[in-house]
Amino acid sequence: MKQPIHSEVRIGHVHLTVADLERSLHFYRDMLGFEVTASYGDSAVFLSSGGYHHHIGLNTWQGEGAPPPPKGHSGLYHFAILYPSRKELAKTLKKLIDAKYPISGSADHGVSEAIYLNDPDVIGIELYADRPREEWKVDSNGKVEMVSEPLDLDDLLKKIRD
Repeated sequence: MKQPIHSEVRIGHVHLTVADLERSLHFYRDMLGFEVTASYGDSAVFLSSGGYHHHIGLNTWQGEGAPPPPKGHSGLYHFAILYPSRKELAKTLKKLIDAKYPISGSADHGVSEAIYLNDPDVIGIELYADRPREEWKVDSNGKVEMVSEPLDLDDLLKKIRD
């Protein structure tokens, strides 16, 4: 039998090639609220939350103005940013709505609530908050039951007032 990976292993960071560093900084720093922790001249910036060395790396090493990959090719589908609570997710949703930033979708996955959007380089992002584990549905084989149902964005936004 194969040995499972250690239960405390986590995805540490994502490093993204972007076409315009300032434009991407505006999105990740100013819209989503990540903080700059380091930079390499004018070609790379590292951002995080909570003082971690970096959760997101941005670089223009493939060239300033690099085009996004074409649709229908293999590569990154999206990466996900986990929020600590529904309320924090709702705050970001409100900020995006107020800025008229395009949201491409949303879903209630049973185990989590998710908002989908693209960054300025058309890199897919899922912003989500997990439900408490005790609310997750598990089948008779011990597998988590996930769904893709509509997410009530108005109900999510009510969390800001709570």
